[in-house]
Amino acid sequence: MLGKLAKRPALRSLAVISATGLTLLGLGLPAADDDEPDLTRFYRQKVSWGRCEGMDAPKDLQCGKVTVPLDYADPAAGTLDLALARYRATGDSRGSVLLNFGGPGGAGIDQLAYGGKDFMSLTDGYDVVTFDPRGVGRSSPVSCGDGAEETADSTDDSTELDADPQAVLAEIRATAAACAKHSGPVLPHIGTVNASRDLDVIRQAVGDKKLNYLGFSYGTRLGAVYATQFPDKVGRMVLDGVDTLTEPLTEQGVAGAKGQQTALEGFIDWCAEDIGCPFGQDPRIAREEVVRLVESMDEDPVPTDFGDVFTGQDLVGAIGQALYSEDLWPSLQRALASLVEDGDTRGVMGFASGGVTVPGRNGDDDGGLVDAEDVPLDNLPAALMAINCADDPDRPTAKDITRNLDRLRAEYERASPVFGRYRLTEVLMCYGRPKGTDFIREKVKDLDGPKMLLVGTRGDPATPYRWTMQTARRLGPSAVVLDNRDEGHTGYASSTCVHGKVDAFLLYGSLPANGSSCASGEDD
Repeated sequence: MLGKLAKRPALRSLAVISATGLTLLGLGLPAADDDEPDLTRFYRQKVSWGRCEGMDAPKDLQCGKVTVPLDYADPAAGTLDLALARYRATGDSRGSVLLNFGGPGGAGIDQLAYGGKDFMSLTDGYDVVTFDPRGVGRSSPVSCGDGAEETADSTDDSTELDADPQAVLAEIRATAAACAKHSGPVLPHIGTVNASRDLDVIRQAVGDKKLNYLGFSYGTRLGAVYATQFPDKVGRMVLDGVDTLTEPLTEQGVAGAKGQQTALEGFIDWCAEDIGCPFGQDPRIAREEVVRLVESMDEDPVPTDFGDVFTGQDLVGAIGQALYSEDLWPSLQRALASLVEDGDTRGVMGFASGGVTVPGRNGDDDGGLVDAEDVPLDNLPAALMAINCADDPDRPTAKDITRNLDRLRAEYERASPVFGRYRLTEVLMCYGRPKGTDFIREKVKDLDGPKMLLVGTRGDPATPYRWTMQTARRLGPSAVVLDNRDEGHTGYASSTCVHGKVDAFLLYGSLPANGSSCASGEDD
């Protein structure tokens, strides 16, 4: 899940690059031998930073790019350009700290451009750098084109799923084929294992011997994989909103549904205290009204200004995004009031990520950065599906899915009467795709490297606190846990206490004691 939801419309950046002939001496380049592909030309790059053209970005934000192999096992098979952005250090720079905002599928440049104020304290010692990962944003974005819309229509009809699950699975398989058609050559090489290798190329290109890193939500998975692949290159690493490394997507979906239901109930309790709450002032009745609203919109979708319709499941996705931060609750209340009272979908659609799809590229991608107007509107959900499926080795057969569907549906509906069906549909979307890697489950454990800080938030609706503890045990003595006894997804942007402890570690190397905590609302 995204570590922090951008509060402004997504804009894309224009980046430039210049590869220079750096000498290999002293740069810490990986040694090439007869058994390993030669990556020297990629590790020789140096980023040429310049203005972020083509976007309404802060004037002090700079953009650039690096080139990486499409396939690390066969570097001659083609290349990809990855878009970068940075805020320069305000004083003496000790190098860079690289940010990943989560998703998977979140475009880092947009997040840094419009949420950059949260990270300005880090510019006391670092250039603050982010990137659009492969398959995301302007970095060869994946898309499912019209296939995603067709599948959404099918899976939104729960009666059809009940009556003919085989037909629905056939539609999902057709969507997988559409994603391959519209995404171009990057799709078979998407996923966290390759994104981690991209991180190391970026580390070298910005001139750092070690990777200093702050990753949110999915970005914690990426950081853990990097620490496994490049243990000698780990600098100061913080993982905030810790992802699971072991649970299959089916279990992740149940955990996500439970977390979102808890967050929704918190929102409803808050909303019901206000006379302007569109569901009334009785929290119990208000919860029932939300369920009825979703069901009614699934049966009779609401027309939008775009000539499309907005379904109950679209609404569930929008609400889920808005629940990541309590700061968004007032806006969510106003958007729901406009929907309930006037049938106005504009407010809730502002929270929906990728609710509208357009045809993507036709597979003729040359690996260069994509212009802003050519980034498919469904890139975020398409990339989320592609990366999660690439990271998950489980591929149950149609027979397995059909046999377990009633049990899964009941489990998801118990977890959440609002989010259960939506999350179950997400889990089914890996059907028809190639089997993912088993590297994360089997290899990312027992790290032998520098201490890293793991931040877990007790009331996190997307990455439950137990995942922090599970991942810390799995990573071993390197993991130091900070217990954030607060609400919301991740802690750095919402807790002054967490913010201070993370900055103290990244800037000065000062780690809190393992198991120490930040109380709810704590400011020091």
